Amino acid sequence: MDFYCERAGPGLFAEPLNTLTNLSFLIAAWRAWVLSRHLHLLTASVWLLIALLLSIGIGSTLYHTFATGWARLLDLVPILLFQLCFLWVYLRTVAGIGLGTAFISTLSYYAMLHYAQGFPHLLNGSLMYAPALIFLIGLGLFHYLHFKSQNFLLAATGVFILSLFFRTIDQAICPFVPTGTHFLWHVLNGVVLYLSLRALLFSRAESYGDLSLLALSHRM
Repeated sequence: MDFYCERAGPGLFAEPLNTLTNLSFLIAAWRAWVLSRHLHLLTASVWLLIALLLSIGIGSTLYHTFATGWARLLDLVPILLFQLCFLWVYLRTVAGIGLGTAFISTLSYYAMLHYAQGFPHLLNGSLMYAPALIFLIGLGLFHYLHFKSQNFLLAATGVFILSLFFRTIDQAICPFVPTGTHFLWHVLNGVVLYLSLRALLFSRAESYGDLSLLALSHRM
C-alpha cells in the first residue's frame, strides 16, 4: 500500500520518518501514565485509554513498516477504539451525562465516523477525521466553560487542526518535499492525545477536590 510521499518502494524501511515518529504516541502514553499515577487516577478506564494509546503507536509503526492490509487494520482499529472510549469516559465521568444519553452520543459519533470514511479520496482521506474535529471543538468549549483554569482540550483542538493540515497536503507536496508531511501528523497527534488525556485527568482530580496534587501536577 502506497498512500504517502515517503514510501517510494516496497521495503520495510521505505518510510523511516513515518515509522520513527510513532514514538510520539508512546511518549504520550508514558507521560499520561506518569500523570495519572501522580494524581492517583489509574482507574480501569484510564488504563484502557493508555493501553489504546500505546496500541496506536504500535499499530501505526507496523503499518508504515509493512504497508499491508493486516497492518492497516492494526493501525485503524486502535484509533477508532480510542476515540470511542475517550468520548464515552469523558461524557460519563467529566460531563456527568447519563448512561442512555452517553450511549446515543457515542453511537452517533461512530455513525458519523463510518459515514465520513466513505470519502477516502477527499482531502487526501482527511475527511474521515471531520467528526473528530467537530466533537473536539464541542468538548473543548464545554471543558473550558466548566473548568476555567483548563484549556487543554482547546489547545488539543488547535494542534489537531494543524496536524490535519499536514496530513491533507502530504500527497500534494510530493514533488517539492519528497518525505512528505505525514510524519508531522504523527508528532502532532501524539500531542493532541496527551493533551486530551491531561484534560480528562485534571478535570477528574479537580472534581475530587485534591487541589494540592492538582497544583503540583500543573508543573509536570
